[in-house]
Formats: sequence, structure tokens, C-alpha cells
Amino acid sequence: MSALGLTAALSGCGAGDSGDVTLRLVAADYGDSEANSSKKYWTDLVERYEADHPDVQVEVTVLPWTDVDREVKEMVDAGNVPDLAQIGAYADYADKELLYEAGDLISISAQADFADQLASAGQVNGVQYGMPFAASTRLLFYNKTLFEEAGVTPPTTWAELAEAAKALKTAGVKYPYALPLGAEEAQAETMQWLLSGGGGYLDNVGTYGIDAPQNVETFTWLRDELVGEGLTGPVAPGDLDRADAFEAFAAGEVGMLNGHPSLMTMASEKDVDFGMVPVPGVNGKAKATMGVADWMMAFKENGNRDESGEFLDFVYSEQNVLGFSRQYNLLPVTNSASETMSGAEEDADLKPFLDELVLSELYPVDKTSWATVSAGVKEKIGAAVASGGSPSTVLGDLQATATNAESGTTR
Repeated sequence: MSALGLTAALSGCGAGDSGDVTLRLVAADYGDSEANSSKKYWTDLVERYEADHPDVQVEVTVLPWTDVDREVKEMVDAGNVPDLAQIGAYADYADKELLYEAGDLISISAQADFADQLASAGQVNGVQYGMPFAASTRLLFYNKTLFEEAGVTPPTTWAELAEAAKALKTAGVKYPYALPLGAEEAQAETMQWLLSGGGGYLDNVGTYGIDAPQNVETFTWLRDELVGEGLTGPVAPGDLDRADAFEAFAAGEVGMLNGHPSLMTMASEKDVDFGMVPVPGVNGKAKATMGVADWMMAFKENGNRDESGEFLDFVYSEQNVLGFSRQYNLLPVTNSASETMSGAEEDADLKPFLDELVLSELYPVDKTSWATVSAGVKEKIGAAVASGGSPSTVLGDLQATATNAESGTTR
């Protein structure tokens, strides 16, 4: 079946009458089954909105994450532009001047409520076009049962992580440390390790510095101290996808790995006794953890600026932000919802992630080159930690890819 064959179009979910203005929104599906599909979230939200706005009809098309960015691009290229899109990246559309500025859409109070680092990540040249919709960050998950059997405690430094992994391997654990550098989400695991080593994708002035000395040192350590010592399991890191690593953790086969909030649900459903601690750095807690945000944007094409802005003010109300975050174990993107969640007993499991989000660094999503760089990382980074691999060569090649992508050339 085609992607559209799997799509649910939620048309006029509330009032049922054809309004004076019809807004079309394409959104990503955060569920993993029909039972928890995002279709249900949007159906409820649209019904409540249309009940108070009978002159506006909202049609929502929900697509799988594997298809939604491509589908929106194809719609835009074909001239069938939606009013709103909730997808993974906004910079290309902003660069082509296809988007409304956030300040021209939503209320001042709504824009000011976005978490600072998320609002900043949605800006191009100081102007916000991407509005964060959902956020996540990373903690080190560990299997308490396996750690107890191996006689180790949660690590706070790289050296402690390697020692714990050795003890777990001796105890017969299949994946002492799961290192998913496979194509699915290698850019995420890579960024987390770069940050924990004091580096990152960008340098201090915001240009790519992928082959910086500290980044080379990080991947040299991974190659020699984890992968080379057989501490990352039977699947080569370059062939291990994030989803497979999470499933292995939920099956009790992984000692530790970097994970986001959805792993809590997976592990709990399989009765895995797990703990979570800040990601270790070279000599202590990492200076920053990786933050991830998905984006809402509004296109100019159909001219429905006022109606889109009013709808987005409703979408970003505290009630709706909290409802979405709680349903999918994601972090709220607004300060008001974060404050509520931080003090709510029902959200206690998410509080460690909320604490880390304040200090997180996000992908350089404001750069139109990021899609090319991310694809390059997914394709090549596994080779940096393979036997005989050269971190300096691989990272240097990725730096060349980034430089060329920034200048508009290809490699």
C-alpha cells in the first residue's frame, strides 16, 4: 500500500459543517499502532476547536514518520501546499521564503512560552519560522538486575562505563553497552557521544567542526575501549539500529544504552527493572545532552495566516501541550507545560528528562545543509569504530560533506 493508503484524513471532525475557511494540516504519527495513533489526538483537538470556531474547518492528514517529510515536500513541489505541517525539518522551506514568521502567526504570549533553546533552534538569521511541537532528550538507561549480577554501579565517567561494560561482558550479558550507529538514527547516538566528549557537530561560532580534535578523540576511544574490546555486542555498531537496540534492552539483553523517554514504556511492559542516570562524560557528567525537537510550520501559499495563527494558539495551550506530551512520553515544548509537569506526581518519571532538556543542545536544524550532513553520518559513521577504522578519516570526510553542503556543492 502507498503511504497515502495508510493515511487517515480527519475532515471536519468537530462541527461537521463546511466552514468559511478550511485549514489543511499534515502531521506525523507518534503512535506505533492503530490504538495509539496520533489520529486520535488530532480528532479530539479538532473537535474541541471547531466547536468554538464554526467558521473554520480543520482537515488533518496523519502520516507515518517514515513518509511525512517526503510527502510534504512532494505536496509543496506539486503546488498542493498545506496550510500547516508538523514534520522533522523547516529550514529548507524558510530558506525559500515559503513560511510565515512565528511572530506573524501566534500571540506574543504563546511565542514567549516556548522553551528558550527550542525557540532558538527554530530561528533562521534571528527570525523564528519553526515552532517546536515535541521534544526529547537522552539519559543513560541501565538494567538494574544485570548490574547487580555483575556487581557494578551506574557509571558517571567514560572509564567507569568501560569498566562496567567489561564486568557485564564477563557476566554473560549479550550487549554490555549497545551502540546503535546504524542508519536509522546514527546521527543521534553520534551527537550524544560528541557532546559527552566536549565537542559536537558545530564549533563555538556555529560552523561545522565535525573533525575537531575532541571529536576524533571521542571516536578513537569508542573504537579502542568499547568496540575493540568486544563490549558492544554481537552486532557491529554500524549495523545496529536504534529500534533494535531498544528492543534488545526491553528483552533484557542490554546492560546499558542511551535512551529517550519512550524506552521507559517499552522496558516497563516487558517487566525490565531499569534505572536512568545522566549520560557520562570523559571525567564526569557530560557538559550537555542531546535534545531533539519536531517542528510545526505554517505556509504562506493559501493566505490563511490569521486562521492558522488562531488554531496554533489553541494547539499550544497548556492543556493540549500537556495532553500530547503525556500521551506519547515526550517532553513539552512550552515553559508553562514544563513547570506543570515538573511538579506533577503523575509525571515523575519524566522529570529527569525535563532537567536535562534545560542544558540540551539540538541538531543544527536551522541549516539547510543539515539534511545532507545527517544522511552522511548515517551512512559513514559506523566505519569510524570498526576494526581498522580511522575516526580522523571518517570525520574528515563528513566535515568535507558539511562544508560542501554549506557552499551549495555536492560530494
